[in-house]
Amino acid sequence: MGEVFAGRYELIDPIGRGGAGAVWRAWDHRRRRYVAAKVLLQSDAHTLLRFVREQALRIEHPHVLAPASWAADDDKVLFTMDVVSGGSLAHLVGDYGALPPRFVCLLLDQLLSGLSTVHAEGVVHRDIKPANILLEATGTGRPHLRLSDFGISMRKGEPRLTETNYVVGTPGYFAPEQMMGAEPDFPADLFAVGLVALYLLQGKKPDAQALIEHFAAHGTPGAPQGMPEPLWQVLAGLLQPDPHARFRTATGARKALAAAVEMLPEPGPDDEPVEVFDQIGPLPAGFGPDGPVSAPRTAAPSAPGDASAATAGLVSQQ
Repeated sequence: MGEVFAGRYELIDPIGRGGAGAVWRAWDHRRRRYVAAKVLLQSDAHTLLRFVREQALRIEHPHVLAPASWAADDDKVLFTMDVVSGGSLAHLVGDYGALPPRFVCLLLDQLLSGLSTVHAEGVVHRDIKPANILLEATGTGRPHLRLSDFGISMRKGEPRLTETNYVVGTPGYFAPEQMMGAEPDFPADLFAVGLVALYLLQGKKPDAQALIEHFAAHGTPGAPQGMPEPLWQVLAGLLQPDPHARFRTATGARKALAAAVEMLPEPGPDDEPVEVFDQIGPLPAGFGPDGPVSAPRTAAPSAPGDASAATAGLVSQQ
């Protein structure tokens, strides 16, 4: 059996790792269910403040993966979330390369739906990228996306954890205004959504800097080869370097995407279905669908009527 944290969470096996800590599959003894537990690697004041901010986020939406509970034990802290076993968008592109436009539109619709709720709470995510967008293991069925990792998110108007001229986020998915040290705002998240969409459609990380320079020098470029023009118009609205020329809300971008989908060609009969595989794998020995599996108990041999010997045999094996 695994280590029991704070008398409640039994850590089973590692299923991921981020910049601030490791993610474990764990059994919640109180709620009697499996959860994903993010355990911080360090406990300095700066990291703890980020932990407080992330675990305090309570957003319930089918396409958002926000913390559900937290616990502290000695010098470690953790918070828990649902287990999402289909890996990230990075895993999916690693398996398939460029994805079909209609499939990408379905993922983008779910991402924008979740992001609209995040923004309605006044929260700017600030680190939208393929590795932070997880998928349920749905096989060849309808995909189900979950936006995760709110470790550097912040509410508009909150004091920053870093100096104004220090850029926070993942290089390659920054909006231009982030690079200039602007206050975090919702359109910066939408720029990152546009870059994620390009990544999914082209099967490789986009060159954000080259794209920004082209927009600035020549205006909106034509659709990349093989990309339907209606879909490109939506992406171009997300990728405008000037945040005032960009979509201002996730809801507005989602409405434009829905209109574009109506103009996309239907998938052909020979199109390969996209399958979202289980990336975590089966439970290790000692754990079943309903939690830890108790080892069979056998009483030590004892003389008839010797209750104390039988009891001692049971206690010694618990």
